[in-house]
Amino acid sequence: MDSEKTLLDWEALRVGETFDRYEYVLTQEMIDKFRLGVMDEEASFPTIAHKVDVKQYNKKYTDNGSVNARCAFHCYNAPVAGRKIVVTAWIADKYLRRGKNYIVTEAVSVDETGMLIDRVITHELKQPSEVGKKWEGK
Repeated sequence: MDSEKTLLDWEALRVGETFDRYEYVLTQEMIDKFRLGVMDEEASFPTIAHKVDVKQYNKKYTDNGSVNARCAFHCYNAPVAGRKIVVTAWIADKYLRRGKNYIVTEAVSVDETGMLIDRVITHELKQPSEVGKKWEGK
């Protein structure tokens, strides 16, 4: 276990807990590489916050892993090359469903002018061993 990380205590996890902000300058090279990767010369590079929501969680906590149960991307404005991007992420919710623990992380990215770029909401099942159990014995 990484000694700098905290072992997740689902019961003690606070909804509203925020993570370190992530800041960087978006370069034209980054946009060009993204467009090459998705094979679209005009792609808007919409999924910036997604790179941070669970990354910041995983930087702080260690656990038994997770399974992405649902993810929603809300894209508002295309980012502009040369501007600083600031991504803020937090624990938006946690819930118990059918005896399984879920954590919801949310991340929002804005540029240095305050322009909203995107919002990503990710629901993670925190007991990955549960996946596939419904098919056992069939």
